[in-house]
Amino acid sequence: MTYEEAIDYIQHASVFGVQLGLGRIQELLNRLGNPQEKYKTIHVTGTNGKGSVTAMIASALCEAGFRTGRYTSPHLEEYTERIHINGDDISRADFATAVAAVREKVEAMAAEGLERPTEFEMITAAAFWHFAKAGVEYAVIEVGLGGLLDSTNVIIPEVSVITNVAMDHMKYCGNTIEEIATQKAGIIKEGVPVVTTAEEPALSVIARTAYHKHSRLYAYKHSFDVIGNAGPEDPAAGQMVTVREPYGFAITTTLPLLGKHQRVNCGAAAMTLLLLARHEKRLTRTAIEQGLHHVKWPGRFQVLRAGETDVVIDGAHNPAGIDTFCQTYSDVFGDRKRVFLFSVLADKDYTQMVHELFHDDDYVVCAPAPTPRTSDPEEMAKILPCRADWADSIVHGLDKAFAAVQEGQVLCIVGSLYIQGEVRQYLRNTYHIDVLVHTI
Repeated sequence: MTYEEAIDYIQHASVFGVQLGLGRIQELLNRLGNPQEKYKTIHVTGTNGKGSVTAMIASALCEAGFRTGRYTSPHLEEYTERIHINGDDISRADFATAVAAVREKVEAMAAEGLERPTEFEMITAAAFWHFAKAGVEYAVIEVGLGGLLDSTNVIIPEVSVITNVAMDHMKYCGNTIEEIATQKAGIIKEGVPVVTTAEEPALSVIARTAYHKHSRLYAYKHSFDVIGNAGPEDPAAGQMVTVREPYGFAITTTLPLLGKHQRVNCGAAAMTLLLLARHEKRLTRTAIEQGLHHVKWPGRFQVLRAGETDVVIDGAHNPAGIDTFCQTYSDVFGDRKRVFLFSVLADKDYTQMVHELFHDDDYVVCAPAPTPRTSDPEEMAKILPCRADWADSIVHGLDKAFAAVQEGQVLCIVGSLYIQGEVRQYLRNTYHIDVLVHTI
């Protein structure tokens, strides 16, 4: 099986769309020999920030000398980004090998009249299988959607991590913060410690679940605190962050990811690592600090320089993400004028969000995301509270946005993560930027 054949298979041989539940993935993993049981895991969920926390924890474990797997979603350009070991994405050949192993079991299930797994379930199984084959010691696993019924929720982790809980994916997770928190808290396992940065009312839901599961809870502002450097962050230098237990260790590092929210995410990662360090001698204070310092997680308030233009790329697409973008922009750039490329999916109500995101003096180019779920850019432009235009593609939208930027202004590329593949290719081809590592 080639890489192209593997992608075609998982995209066309699966149950269509989101189908929550654990029956299919449990059957598939059982037929694969339950590879997820062959290494230790950390499980991470939350509305926003779970990918950043996953990347931070994996970076520190790798720095400490552990062979470390990382599973995240979605990808920005290629499926191979989702499965990561010791700083490198899985190769196309290894991805194809993992999918081939999964395909054999999926086709056997189908031949017996069992329901086919979803695309996400097949990729999850392929990741778990590859981690076992590659001999990882730890795998840091990001939840795909929710928690309780997510395909990743078949693992028994060393620590469960829940970042913030906000309104998103209401179709699947519930229409109140409490209902959504119940889904997130579904990753808590019997006797497994829980680290969370959630606030009330979600925190009470998580605390009750942890109590009933006999799981020790480590909550932000209760079990650990975070101190950041004062004043605006320097995009080139990152930000100094100290994470403290009330009567225990303190971790201080320079975090390359920008924004107050990333300080809090760093707190969740550091607290998790401190718990692991209690029985992992290799996970020293230096390893944790250096691992956090070296973390890479592109596309989340990533600041670049394209020619003479300062560019921010951010995946804000829900109310909490947009609020975070606005706060971080103010911290980093103050009141500098903005030009936007904006592209989002149609399955969310953006009426209120755009009024928070955009100022009267902004100029916005709306463009379609490369998915059938995209919003109509022409219709989106009509509801914006500022001067707005639209384009028929991401490339044309970027051409218009770059042409509109004046001296001293910042170009902000904001919206669905689905657009970032085309954005990265554009910056690479037009400005010769390595968007995986490049910052101001």
